[in-house]
Amino acid sequence: MSVVIPGSGELTPTDRGLLYGEGVFETLHVRPDGPWLLDAHLARLARSAAALGLEVPAGLADLCAGITHPDGALRLVVTPSTYFATLDAVPDTVRLQRRAGIRLITHDLGVTTRPPWSLAGAKTLSYAENLAARRWAVAQGADDLLWLNSRGDALEGPTASLIWLTGDTLCTVPAERAGILPGTTAAHLLSLAAEVGLHAEERMITAAELPGTDAIWLVSSLRGLAEATTLNGTPRVASTWTPRLQDLLGFPRARA
Repeated sequence: MSVVIPGSGELTPTDRGLLYGEGVFETLHVRPDGPWLLDAHLARLARSAAALGLEVPAGLADLCAGITHPDGALRLVVTPSTYFATLDAVPDTVRLQRRAGIRLITHDLGVTTRPPWSLAGAKTLSYAENLAARRWAVAQGADDLLWLNSRGDALEGPTASLIWLTGDTLCTVPAERAGILPGTTAAHLLSLAAEVGLHAEERMITAAELPGTDAIWLVSSLRGLAEATTLNGTPRVASTWTPRLQDLLGFPRARA
């Protein structure tokens, strides 16, 4: 059960975040030494808020002070009239995906170019479609979904960024070019690639090219890396890089 962090504001029935999804949020992994990548998440929260004409109150960062957890999920929310933070344990299903990986399927999002008013690059409270997409994937016998544009380019998952390995190069999708949310965890991982002898690159990849890569992961702040064990029903060989990169990010090893 989520715990509301003391000092949070109060959400009212007339709040536009509640009524219209007009608000922004970030979900952070919390560790024994505190929230992970806090500055990067606060920076992305500010960018998302600006896209909606909102400002992130200075007091929001103060709510994070002193918060620790062995494996926790901190959610920061900003709406037009309030802000608050909640803390919970990372769900068991997420911890399991770190260890066991995911069955991944792809589906066309039906988008080539975004309109000027698109909020696809912002993390807004209007997440119902994202969650519906993941539920649809589960109904198909998968664990998660990878969205494609109408040209067949891979974009992102409903709640995660795409990372793949080709030879000695760790890759992710360039967010601005693809019109998607910039991945905080993905960017951090690529910044560490040289520490384990890998190159880092942002580039596009098509769904047809994905099966030929050496490894595919969906990456998010709570899961770390979840390796694709199957892609559209076809089994994939487990990568020895998965535990190495998970350790590089500092995530605890999940147990069944």
